[in-house]
Amino acid sequence: MTAVSATPSLPRRLAAEFLGSALLLAIVVGSGIMAERLAGGNVALALLANTAATGAGLVALIFAFGSISSSFNPVVTLVDVLSGSRTKRVFLLYATVQCIGALVGVLLAHVMFELPAFAASHHARTGIAQWVAEAVATFGLILTIHGTSRRAATYVPFAVGAYITAAYWFTSSTSFANPAVTIARACTDTFAGIAPAHVAGFVAAQLVGALTGWAVSRWLFAEPKGHL
Repeated sequence: MTAVSATPSLPRRLAAEFLGSALLLAIVVGSGIMAERLAGGNVALALLANTAATGAGLVALIFAFGSISSSFNPVVTLVDVLSGSRTKRVFLLYATVQCIGALVGVLLAHVMFELPAFAASHHARTGIAQWVAEAVATFGLILTIHGTSRRAATYVPFAVGAYITAAYWFTSSTSFANPAVTIARACTDTFAGIAPAHVAGFVAAQLVGALTGWAVSRWLFAEPKGHL
């Protein structure tokens, strides 16, 4: 009898990352478009609606794809490489399909709302305050994932969804915390967009936040070696 592998095949994992990333961006961008159209110029109300949809969508997607693969985020995958649970080759493949999936998600949102396939965003998001916000948002995301995984892995979808929901409001950048999301959102001139020229600053800040989060998590959540 052939033994059944406990780990899904790489093509299935890549498909899960692609589909999850595509659906995540469809949720983020689509809900942003709908919110802006219905909010009557009330930006706070539009952001609240966008936040609720994104947080709920994240919980659903992580539950749906969690048994296969549910990073949907290159820096989360990068931290997995640093932690020894992914290879560099898998990181490159994951990051590629995450970015492609995110772009497909933007395309789907635009099609659903009868907008051009892609449009460069004019939404300015730059400056030290927003870069710090992105670093903090990503740092907190990594801590949330690792801390929850160690204590109660089944609650990771809820923890991530709750954290991103909160980070939409406590960060000045509205918490992208994801390079694939950032790149894709440069291709939508809607509520969720970011000007292409400002993508590099966000991604750099996200990398700083992720690496700092990994270093702190490695120390903070390490298994105790004994008692004094």
